[in-house]
Amino acid sequence: MTRIAFLAGAAALLLTPLSAIAADDHAIVAAPDTLKWTPGPPGYPKGAEFTVITGNPGQEGPFVLRLKAPAGYKVPPHTHPADENATVLSGSVTFGMGDKVDAAKETAVKPGGYFKASKGMAHYASFTEATIIQVHGVGPTGITYINPADDPRKSN
Repeated sequence: MTRIAFLAGAAALLLTPLSAIAADDHAIVAAPDTLKWTPGPPGYPKGAEFTVITGNPGQEGPFVLRLKAPAGYKVPPHTHPADENATVLSGSVTFGMGDKVDAAKETAVKPGGYFKASKGMAHYASFTEATIIQVHGVGPTGITYINPADDPRKSN
């Protein structure tokens, strides 16, 4: 009887960490009407709004954010210190690769479409209509403009 009690107790101790890990899992539900949109960070041209769904793009770890851009919004050629993954949720966006805007290198992406720019890859975007994209990646991330004069943080 004591052997059975010992084995049951040992099993309970071994399973405790697994249940503790399971208890740390959190579900995140992001209903569109509950999102808190704010003006974009200083590194992005004025006019867009951002909302962070989960994580923190400026810190280590995974993150998901959304960008809401008005028609005519543009982000000049730039790079990121980590991979950028973008899915168009509504509207459309034109992505181009390279360190200069070149219409021949642009691709229009419509709702449901996906775009990836690998770490350090120069790219740019223009929004022909009001658009929402969802961006996910692993932080920390940021933005570095190819032409420093394009950086809104440097304008007075």
